[in-house]
Amino acid sequence: MATWDAIVIGAGVVGTSVAWNLAALGQRRVLVLERGQIGAGTTSQSSGILRTHYSVVENIELAQRSWHSFEHFAELLQDDDASAGLVKCGYLIAVPDGPKLAPLRQALAAQQARGIPIQYLDAQQATERLPICRFDDAALIGFEPEAGFADAYLVATSYARAARRLGVRFMEGVAVQGLVRDGDRVTGVVTDAGVFHAPVVVSTQNMWASELHAWSGIHVPLAPERHRVIALEGPEAYSYQMPVYKDLGSPGMLYCRSYGGRQMLVSEGTAGEVLAGPDNEQGDVPMDYVAELGEQVAERFPSFAEAGLASAWTGVYDVTPDWNPVLGSVPDVPGLVVGFGFSGHGFKLSPAVGRVLAQAALGLPTDVSLAPYALARFRGGRLLQGAYGQGAVS
Repeated sequence: MATWDAIVIGAGVVGTSVAWNLAALGQRRVLVLERGQIGAGTTSQSSGILRTHYSVVENIELAQRSWHSFEHFAELLQDDDASAGLVKCGYLIAVPDGPKLAPLRQALAAQQARGIPIQYLDAQQATERLPICRFDDAALIGFEPEAGFADAYLVATSYARAARRLGVRFMEGVAVQGLVRDGDRVTGVVTDAGVFHAPVVVSTQNMWASELHAWSGIHVPLAPERHRVIALEGPEAYSYQMPVYKDLGSPGMLYCRSYGGRQMLVSEGTAGEVLAGPDNEQGDVPMDYVAELGEQVAERFPSFAEAGLASAWTGVYDVTPDWNPVLGSVPDVPGLVVGFGFSGHGFKLSPAVGRVLAQAALGLPTDVSLAPYALARFRGGRLLQGAYGQGAVS
């Protein structure tokens, strides 16, 4: 078919969520176009951490709704075989005295105001949950029991399978080259496999959303940033029962989680390497970087001073100036709905974002207001600025 009710560009975890939500809302003639393979881009590089902790309060509701979906994933998709690979181990975040203390206190209070269970721990209580970590310098420790991590690739492929059952068509290895326009209105897409028509196009292109500028003339404030992740094999277990840990006191604002057995997945929650253009190829992880990151880990996890490098990889964020996504319709380009600039939040928010973008595409009221996420905020100076500085914990 050359004519569809809706076209989705990109089949990562956000695009597959949009596709399934469109079908679940009754729009069954949906086409998804993916330049590579389903879930094989930045989705497959995700660290998979799930939390509702944000210093930007607008993100909390999206994260809260998404957590509920992850927790009831098979039921949501009406597929007993669907799995998010969810490990509900909790999320522990700590900060020493200093400029990040008040923002953390405010963010924890904002979570509690939305009914999210939050516990305030002392150093001994934190150690009971994460005994391989030291908390002697912590001025404030928050614990979110309804948090953990999951498998982004598994989520994307589960969404795609459920969407196919509802009639959605996926075309892999097809690159979109432009938009079809009737005046200002989008009426389809041009691809290397032909022209496809639809009254609405949803772009979930991640870093490739920068192509929208050439296709439509809209300003796309986006930079691809490469981030490095390593797995360390330590002398002590970082078990699945131990919580994800966020260290606001370390230079790199480290985040850590179990990677099975005695392995720890760890990376920095700060700005990464800005790339000249979209590039999903694996980048270099120099041993100097491993050593520097290892020193930070050893400061917090003393036994990991003897850890060895088990593996390393890179992932690319699609970063906006305020490290928060652009979501919803584009008034200057009727018929175009966008979801880009997730800046490391994409997987965490994907169930709720998929639903609100599907609602926007169908002209329905959205579960969460998309006004704060509008593209126009960058012109009007209404940025969703995080309180911890530049990085992926907004």
